[in-house]
Amino acid sequence: MLNLSVWPVSVATMCVVLALNSGCQHYEPRPLNLEAHRDAWRLRSADDASVRSLAEKLSRPTQPSEYNPDDGLSLAEAEILALVYNPDLRLARLRVGIAAAGVQHAEIWTDPEFSLDFLRVTESVSDPWVITPGLALTIPISGRLEAEKARADAALRLSLIEVAEQEWRTRIDLRGVWAKWSAAVLRAQELDSLLNTVEPLVKSTAQLAEVGELAPTEAGLFAIEQANLLQMLIQARGEAEATSQHIRTIIGLSPAAPLDCIPSLIPSDTKSEAAVSGGLSLARLREAYEVADMTLLREIRRQYPDLVIGPLYETDQGQSRLGFFGAVPIPIFNANRQAIATAKAEREVARAAFEVEYERAAGALAAGSARLNAVSKQRQMLETDLVPLVDTQLQSAQRLFQLGEGSLLILLESIMQAGKTRMALIDVREHEALACIDVSALHAPPLERPTAEPLASPALPIDTPVLNALEIVP
Repeated sequence: MLNLSVWPVSVATMCVVLALNSGCQHYEPRPLNLEAHRDAWRLRSADDASVRSLAEKLSRPTQPSEYNPDDGLSLAEAEILALVYNPDLRLARLRVGIAAAGVQHAEIWTDPEFSLDFLRVTESVSDPWVITPGLALTIPISGRLEAEKARADAALRLSLIEVAEQEWRTRIDLRGVWAKWSAAVLRAQELDSLLNTVEPLVKSTAQLAEVGELAPTEAGLFAIEQANLLQMLIQARGEAEATSQHIRTIIGLSPAAPLDCIPSLIPSDTKSEAAVSGGLSLARLREAYEVADMTLLREIRRQYPDLVIGPLYETDQGQSRLGFFGAVPIPIFNANRQAIATAKAEREVARAAFEVEYERAAGALAAGSARLNAVSKQRQMLETDLVPLVDTQLQSAQRLFQLGEGSLLILLESIMQAGKTRMALIDVREHEALACIDVSALHAPPLERPTAEPLASPALPIDTPVLNALEIVP
């Protein structure tokens, strides 16, 4: 039969268990609901309140924002929409909550450990039970918690810069797809205009061939050119439709969402000087190195022992004893050597990644600038030399034909040459715009180093950039 002296110990044990249970969090299921998300996704539009709110936040006193998608969505307005609804940005911002949780809970002490030993004396005694409850507290004297907090702060800064980099990458991706879509739309418009010019000639040459005033082989050339133009028009319209859907994907709208975009092939402004040192990729890798460095510091601190102390209470055959115990691990065999060696190697990898990225960015900037310079010269030559020549040739051919002195074949060749030249100009303008985008991608807006203050909520709103440091550039 258990001695009544055990009951105080049992009551204390129950109190400890209840206290532990009251401090625990409880699981709440949150099942996926694809139908609700799909309905909300389909309701998104360029006129949502969250988009207009962001446009107001990004406006500058010297250049107020005039966000008005009612008259067509410009590239600058589409960038604002992408900053709100881009799916990759949403994930990047939600991942900040993971790093923020690490900051909020980095310096919490290890939970105390309650132990309870029961021994029964095998000999016949009046009270055969030996009961020893204990409470172990870990006192962090190694500096491990401070190192953990420093690493968590660095990880949060890294996460914030990753969001800023994703914002910039989203805008660059959108500019590239916008340039390709604009070029496809302009090609379709040019081909449609060219078809409208050739179609009357096809009909008239067919009639002339029927009455014998024109050789059927010559009339067939007009029909062949018309068929080729129609095939090219179908291809251009298909490309325009595909890139239009790609634009919807980047800005986070559903495929069926109404979207009236304004084509634009105006090259972005680029800086002449190399500003690679301020790029977001280097800023991210600089913070990644800081995380690796703080990880090494944490692992080194972990090799030093923390002090484990606590009170003891014992009942032995009806006699009570109070005491105190302490324990300090001795770092002789393990000493966290594997984790320290791994952290050192990871820090060297992070250092090399930063240095290699600088080399890569500098090389990419030089190559992109050379490509941009070449294609800009090509566009200028087309605009100043070739386009005026073909326009003059076409005007001369039309004038001679109206006077009855020209040839239908020369007129057709002049029309087709003028159309091909304008198509070539569209291609060169597209290449120039893409080259400008590639160079401007290395000139991200200046970014101040973010502070690692705890965030109010891990689930950041997706309609506001985390750093709010990037401005919309037309």
